[in-house]
Amino acid sequence: MSVTKKIGIIGCGNMGGAILYGALESGVLSKENVYVYDINPAMMEKADSWGVHLAKDDEDVCENSDLILLAVKPQNAAEALSQCKKALEGKALMSIVAGISVARLQNMVDGTPRILRIMPNTPAMVFEGAFALCSDNDFTEDEMNTAKTIYSSIGIVELVPENLIDAVCGLSGGGPAYVAMFIEAMADGGVKQGLPRKTAYRLAAQTCLGTAKMILEKGIHPGELKDMVTSPGGTTIEGCETLEKGGMRAAVIECINAGTEKSKKL
Repeated sequence: MSVTKKIGIIGCGNMGGAILYGALESGVLSKENVYVYDINPAMMEKADSWGVHLAKDDEDVCENSDLILLAVKPQNAAEALSQCKKALEGKALMSIVAGISVARLQNMVDGTPRILRIMPNTPAMVFEGAFALCSDNDFTEDEMNTAKTIYSSIGIVELVPENLIDAVCGLSGGGPAYVAMFIEAMADGGVKQGLPRKTAYRLAAQTCLGTAKMILEKGIHPGELKDMVTSPGGTTIEGCETLEKGGMRAAVIECINAGTEKSKKL
């Protein structure tokens, strides 16, 4: 299913660019229906290479679009929205700006757009993103279906109330960094035991990818999957014991807690 509405992108950096590129590559968005503006000329050159319309400013994006994605850094959100002037009136605004609530966004806007807050993550670049869309929003049914279509084309979509969006930020928002650290640590262990670095990285990364697919596609509970691999008296249970002694579970839980609390303070 392709989206026929006009889509505007304000901010085409790492995350905004990942979403746009993924949606274009998947065929859900047509380049003729996309308008982009970024204050960074390099980002505009990147968008131009994808064949989308380059807007002259934020206001121009809003005037030409039905749904607008706000994908700027939190400290730049107020300025970006002020430059939209009254062009957001009656439009649908999707925000992936971390730490800024819908109420705060409304106070930054000259007008009354409908607002949907979204928490994405960077694996959208490879069509494996995790997107949390706030269930408490004032989008029309058609606009909500359009948003779901865009983001489900480049990952999975979950609906959560806005009061839980900080927890999503702590979990899947920062999660790619935590998983990357785990893959790096696994690879370091392999290298210590004599494996070539490139081989260790590939084996570790594919192991994480395959394990995640078994959980998502086969519906296997993580605990059940662990039990499938841990033979009595075998090598894996030795490794599991070492992770437990090292406090891995508690460390990961505290990691998510820390990310969540930081998101609340933004």
